[in-house]
Amino acid sequence: MTRFVIVPQWQGSPSARAMQLVDGAEAIAGDLPRASCTRVPVPLEAGDALGTGVQRYSALRQVRESLEDALGSDPERALTVGGDCSVAVAAVGESAARAGRVVLVWADAHADLHTPDTSPSGAFGGMALRAILGDGAEGLTLPRETILPTDVILVGARSLDAEESAYIAARGIRVLSADDLREPSQLVDAVTGLGADAVHLHVDVDALDPADMPGVKAAEPFGVELTGLIRALKAVRQAVPLAGSSLAGFAPASAASAAADMGTLLRLVGALA
Repeated sequence: MTRFVIVPQWQGSPSARAMQLVDGAEAIAGDLPRASCTRVPVPLEAGDALGTGVQRYSALRQVRESLEDALGSDPERALTVGGDCSVAVAAVGESAARAGRVVLVWADAHADLHTPDTSPSGAFGGMALRAILGDGAEGLTLPRETILPTDVILVGARSLDAEESAYIAARGIRVLSADDLREPSQLVDAVTGLGADAVHLHVDVDALDPADMPGVKAAEPFGVELTGLIRALKAVRQAVPLAGSSLAGFAPASAASAAADMGTLLRLVGALA
């Protein structure tokens, strides 16, 4: 069984369209079984950096604490639905706490490997994966070595800054391209080859090609095909126990466009849950 934890957080996004992430999370939640959903409250206000170098830090910290409480209150496996990508930090932490050594599959057009010192925007969404690996502002990171960099597989990342590329090379993070996902065994072999106890699957919908998913903050061309990603995620789940999952980044421009994308999103939910 899977439960759904809904977190309509927007404060981690650098986009002028950040508030549309709230609409996106709510649209997804509207098509999920209400009895299986837990909602995490998100403050309306932006919050303050408080000298951390992370924009809207105070609001992000508040949501992080509430999300951890929600994830830890139920023994069932969870699919955490954002909002921006930073909701995945607590979700991955919960997966590791429950399952032991976890491989993290991070499907995203961006690596999200900045720190407050390297981020050009100060937006925590661009620091989310680095926070999972233990680097960043106090109160927003996981303990170091909760997830090892060598146990991270980036999928569909194609918009990387120089600092992120250097970190990937130095820490041995594996990157699979959109072309690699045409054959599901590429991802399955990458995951099973690490010999971990379980897998956490994270999808930011901007990993997909814009032809399959137009409802994102900043579309990047040459993304992963929906069919290929679905097949690969399902194949991984058949090969390795699923500890948990997260879905983020849906930012519909309107109610009508949200409805048009729901078929794609529900297929992703099915693969992740």
